[in-house]
Amino acid sequence: MNILMVLTSHDQLGETGHKTGFWLEEFAAPYYVFRDAGATLTLASPKGGQPPLDPKSDDPSAQTDATKRFKADSAAQQALASTVPLHTISAADYDAVFYPGGHGPLWDLAEDKKSIELIESFYTAGKPVAAVCHAPGVLRHVKDASGEPLVKGKHVAGFTNTEEEAVQLTNVVPFLVENMLKQNGGHYSKGPDWAPYVVKADNLITGQNPASSEPAAEELLKLLQK
Repeated sequence: MNILMVLTSHDQLGETGHKTGFWLEEFAAPYYVFRDAGATLTLASPKGGQPPLDPKSDDPSAQTDATKRFKADSAAQQALASTVPLHTISAADYDAVFYPGGHGPLWDLAEDKKSIELIESFYTAGKPVAAVCHAPGVLRHVKDASGEPLVKGKHVAGFTNTEEEAVQLTNVVPFLVENMLKQNGGHYSKGPDWAPYVVKADNLITGQNPASSEPAAEELLKLLQK
């Protein structure tokens, strides 16, 4: 199993002067789900190299077993520090793709032409595409084979408007994930704020929040193991 993980390269939280990036748990939990299942992992980002970490995801209150494992794993840290530039990636080389969230993807990956093209290639080839928390935002401009939004008519999940309100970034983010998925014709659904919630539609897997990252990765593995 060759699995691609795509992380953000964007580190500015709008005009606030604060930093953002990827959310540590949403990378670490799937990383170990895949690695422990024997998958070969490639990490990529638009700029390559070390992706920016959202500092809030490094807070002691945000730590999980997976993040603690990552902090003790020098090989995983080295892999993260040397992500491959996204433009060098071909979907043909991989069996599936996983997008961790954090606010960063709303600015770069949602608009990145290479990312959009990759997702379309994976989905058209029947390969699993998974995204959690804010990362379903990367589907904003992705189209299906008929030119319609990929999420149109599909059951999808993603960071809720109420979760965005709770972190007080409703007026900072370029768009709200929940609103975008609905506007693009997705059958959006959600669970309780901050609880794990994952939805599968064919080979598209979307999760609501950080707690959904591990179950979303497990759903992706199930699709690959069929």
